[in-house]
Amino acid sequence: MKVLITGANGLLGQKLVQLLSSRTEVVATSRGPCRFELPPGSSYHSMDITNEDQVSSVINQLQPQAVIHTAAMTQVDQCEQDQESCLSVNVEGTRNVAEAAESISAYLIHLSTDFIFDGQSGPYNEEASPAPVNFYGECKLRAEKIVQDISQGSAIIRTILVYGWLPNMSRPNIILWVKESLEQNKTIQLVDDQWRTPTLVEDLAQGCWLVLEKHARGVYHVAGSDFITPYQMALQTAEYFDLDKELIKKTDSSMFTQPAKRPLITGFEITKAASELGYKPHTFAEGIAVMARQISASEMA
Repeated sequence: MKVLITGANGLLGQKLVQLLSSRTEVVATSRGPCRFELPPGSSYHSMDITNEDQVSSVINQLQPQAVIHTAAMTQVDQCEQDQESCLSVNVEGTRNVAEAAESISAYLIHLSTDFIFDGQSGPYNEEASPAPVNFYGECKLRAEKIVQDISQGSAIIRTILVYGWLPNMSRPNIILWVKESLEQNKTIQLVDDQWRTPTLVEDLAQGCWLVLEKHARGVYHVAGSDFITPYQMALQTAEYFDLDKELIKKTDSSMFTQPAKRPLITGFEITKAASELGYKPHTFAEGIAVMARQISASEMA
């Protein structure tokens, strides 16, 4: 089976290339040049998902049997401030990928988000009714509907607050930010009224593989097992790396002014993914340990 991955330069994209290249033929695609070392069993093609002709040409030329669509504009505040770009990437880009995949009868997996929900009654299962509170969430929900309309045999994987580590990461996630801030003796504030089920990127990549392996259809929630707040995430991070927890200050969402509203309580129930796919994520503490080992191995190399 040949699998094409969009957004391969991103955190999830690179982890998927690493995981799948030992199991099947992988075609990595992203806008611009490849930013990582390709493993054996994979190749790279530049592809801008907002360019309909380019997407159609690349996918028709390569003829993958499956497409995993991870490419997206994910910076929530940027999406709120630059809605035209958000629409172009997250909605029309998804339409381009879905139509090209459908034109060659390729199985499609689309990555979505907890931000399609309003955060009033999490954790959510797959049957919960979406009600986004920001433009990013609106666009990701529109993308889901596009995929469902175009590709009847598709799967949608929703996930939450993905964290992990790569040597060439373009931006930090919550664990790295907390670690680096405390190592520099900086006082940091984190909210304790937003609840999530943070997801280790290796778990998400494994979830994608499990869906792909079964050619599962429909919606799956693939996330972590711990239902915690960013403040609690920071405390666990400080404890693991033996850093000063007194530098971590508890606050709430009312203290922050951000362009995009955040849902307060999301989180996912992962019973469906566990029972139908055999999905079993790490705990948050285990996820920190996985990242720590990767960082340590890189520093020793």
